[in-house]
Amino acid sequence: MKLLLIEDDEKISAFIIKGMRAAGFLVEHVSNGDQGLSMALTAKYDAAIIDIMLPGHSGLWVIDELRRKNITLPVIILSAKRTVDDRVIGFQLGGDDYLTKPFAFSELLARVQALIRRANNVTEVSHITVHDLSIDLVSRKVTRGKIRIDLQPREFRLLEYLMRHAGHVVSKTMLMENVWDYNFDPYTNVVEARICRLREKIDKGFDIALIHTVRGAGYVLKAGD
Repeated sequence: MKLLLIEDDEKISAFIIKGMRAAGFLVEHVSNGDQGLSMALTAKYDAAIIDIMLPGHSGLWVIDELRRKNITLPVIILSAKRTVDDRVIGFQLGGDDYLTKPFAFSELLARVQALIRRANNVTEVSHITVHDLSIDLVSRKVTRGKIRIDLQPREFRLLEYLMRHAGHVVSKTMLMENVWDYNFDPYTNVVEARICRLREKIDKGFDIALIHTVRGAGYVLKAGD
């Protein structure tokens, strides 16, 4: 899932970006309203986190412009303003949720996830199982059979992406863009190296390999050849 963050405070931005990426989101960040509006109009996002007080045009202006152009992107407003009137204005201009600073990251994450679920009218999947491999997206627990497998955050995101696309070949480009948030670089071996490390943890010692290389195409997670 992909988020747009429009926030000019460097510390808050870094805090949000680090947490959201660890939670499996891809985050694109800008620090002013004009650039934020341009990005929201030209790229696809699952949700936006928008601060009210920004250089140049405010976050409320960005939201108002989006709604005037019939853009239904789910938006959570961040603000140091705590009065009821401030929240009402934010909702009237098209904000979907409102969170005052300072805030706990866990609350921001829960609100963003809830916005995306409502926007897609679906129940968020919390578990994915392929053969004897299971991943809990809430507790971030991975098990194969009865064995607990400890993964680094990037490894978890890579495994989650593979499991969400189980049975389908995913290319190196897809992994770079959705797991690393990078534009494709044909000369990097970061994907191959991380897949190798993930195989060591997921497949080594088990009779059935789950992560397969499809020569010239990418990778697929499935039971059997």
